[in-house]
Amino acid sequence: MAQKSTDFATPVRRVLIAVLALALLAVFLFWRIDSPRAEMMRTAMIDRIVPRFEWAVAPVTKVTQMVAGFQSYARIYEQNQELRRELQRMSAWREAAVQLEQENSKLMAQNNVRIDPALTSVTGVVMVDSGSAFRQSVLLNVGAQDGIIEGWATMDGLGLVGRISGVGNRTSRVVLLTDPSSRLPVTVQPTGERALLTGDNTPLPLLEFVEQADNVRPGDRVVTSGDGGVFPAGVLVGQVAQGSDGRLRLRMAADYERLEFLRVLRSHPAEAVVDSAAIILGQDSGLIGPQLPVSPVDAAAASDPLDPGSTP
Repeated sequence: MAQKSTDFATPVRRVLIAVLALALLAVFLFWRIDSPRAEMMRTAMIDRIVPRFEWAVAPVTKVTQMVAGFQSYARIYEQNQELRRELQRMSAWREAAVQLEQENSKLMAQNNVRIDPALTSVTGVVMVDSGSAFRQSVLLNVGAQDGIIEGWATMDGLGLVGRISGVGNRTSRVVLLTDPSSRLPVTVQPTGERALLTGDNTPLPLLEFVEQADNVRPGDRVVTSGDGGVFPAGVLVGQVAQGSDGRLRLRMAADYERLEFLRVLRSHPAEAVVDSAAIILGQDSGLIGPQLPVSPVDAAAASDPLDPGSTP
């Protein structure tokens, strides 16, 4: 007859589980008792037990900090990916804009559209960047044989770059707006404040002599004012920015880091009148409008030759 094996593990396990459950229930009930004596006992237990378990709490704290760091890195990675996608979309829009501009030029050429000569331009390729620590300028492959005149404004696809300063037969020099010798009258929109853009050999030239500086805010659009007749009015220059020194500066709309093609704007100033005697003046025709009726007294005085107040 086979003997049955005695299993002591199962009853012991059940007894331990029951004791553990009763202990946890007792701790729970003890922690829920609202009594000053029980509160004192709980405080004493916390002061005695918790400091000894700092070594166990430290890894939990470190793990919590690591999880928060990973979550922060995950957010930064998502933002970086979103910026990359946005950059790709902007590149696609830029390519579409270039294609539309080329198509527009072809259609205008086919239709023989005549544009105002003041708005036409000559496109040149930047040959050499001859900038230095004391001078900011570039060379274009267009010159006098292309009709380039000294003083004309140059711009890239979006914003003003500088002006022609020195014209050769096949080349011309462009002094950039960041050059220390550059001075450009501008208008801040939408307030209409007048200012002077002064180059200081930095990517962010200064905005000086602002009429009301309190009305100018970072991000305001800046265009040429046309004062002095050197540059045409309304050409985009950039946006107002606050410099690290607290002074008002300009963030250029043109991409100075990649100047490959520049457009030279044909500017024809108004003809100045030298001989003022050649101006044709209109004859003085007196009062304009119906003649007022003359009173009988004035008519009699005018007809009487003996009246000292009358005219002969």
